[in-house]
Amino acid sequence: MSENPNTAFITDDTIVFGILMGILGLVFFTSNLKSSFVKKFYTVIPPLLLCYFLPGLLNSFGIISGQHSNIGHISSNYLLPACLVLFTLNLNLKELWAMRKNAGIMFLASMLGIVLGGPFAVWVMSLFAPDVVSGDTWKALATLAGSWIGGGANQAALYTILQPSPEQFSATLAVDVFVAYGWMAILIYGASKANALNRYFKADNSSVEALTHRMDAIAKSNVRPTEVKDIFIMMALAFGVVAIGHFVAGQIAGFIEMKAPELSRFSLTSKFFWLILITTLLGIALSFTRARQYEGVGASKFATVFLYILIASIGMQMNILAILANPLLFLVGIIWIAFHALLLFIVAKIIRAPFFFYAMGSMGNVGGVASASATAAAFHPSLISVAVIISVFSYAIGTYAAYVCGILMQMVAP
Repeated sequence: MSENPNTAFITDDTIVFGILMGILGLVFFTSNLKSSFVKKFYTVIPPLLLCYFLPGLLNSFGIISGQHSNIGHISSNYLLPACLVLFTLNLNLKELWAMRKNAGIMFLASMLGIVLGGPFAVWVMSLFAPDVVSGDTWKALATLAGSWIGGGANQAALYTILQPSPEQFSATLAVDVFVAYGWMAILIYGASKANALNRYFKADNSSVEALTHRMDAIAKSNVRPTEVKDIFIMMALAFGVVAIGHFVAGQIAGFIEMKAPELSRFSLTSKFFWLILITTLLGIALSFTRARQYEGVGASKFATVFLYILIASIGMQMNILAILANPLLFLVGIIWIAFHALLLFIVAKIIRAPFFFYAMGSMGNVGGVASASATAAAFHPSLISVAVIISVFSYAIGTYAAYVCGILMQMVAP
């Protein structure tokens, strides 16, 4: 917490939390209205953007203060790891293995495109505009890698681990949303041209059609009404794992700080780093047990609620006006996503992958569950579950891969 006095108009965290929940409720309510005007509005300005930037506006104009609030701390230390546990409950390695030839390769190529595309973009910018990527900018860009490999939860994890400046983080949030959603729009448009693209890739689309029928059958067989006991058991699993994670992470971080403090450069003395690592691994372990059945009663829905509360709490720490301070950062994002897209194109051409797997490989990383699901729906609604499986896997590895990407960007930064 800062020693500067809290000069915001509203300083009570109870009221601030109510405002954040009101914003989230308003965004989700209006984004689901049938009005043609509302649909056009949210086509231009995605709901996720408003969930970040409306709290940011309140902070920027002194109505609330993210700097002096404990909501961000609670969200990142309790809701974030619980969110990761609930998302990874549905990790289905068997289904991923069945899709390994196309989806697996495209997913890995997509992840590699982000991990290598980040340092490539930083290196390119350092040749003609080094000030844009100098200093600790790589820390903010590493949080962007967290979003583009996993999702908002991984982005928040990297934010807490690396602690980039609020100004740089605000700028990269704008890059994240606008570049990623622009790319998603291109992929959704590509879905309408899938047959032509499949012919170009010389791909056999029968695997996608078979997958459509298989996932449709699975989706219909697992859903059941949610009971109160289901909610309590899910919360017990999620926050029980969080408790274990906090205990073990504290022991490991304390030991390393005492025995090898020089490893702090790699965040290995950070309790939060170990918290995210441990809770994600335990979530993956639970996916091999009967706990995975709780996806059928809404585990990922509760995870999404936690995630959006976290997103709003991050948003309230932003200074919106800082976005204008570094517009060339958008070029970094464009170079980065172009590298990613080109690598995917080359791999898809080599293995003759249907365009569906190109899109899922990309959005399973770049967009996370929500965007990948929206993109999958453009192909066929029953394929949404495939998008979720791929995206959940990206949540599982997103923090680690993004951390590697961040280290590589640090190495090439001027």
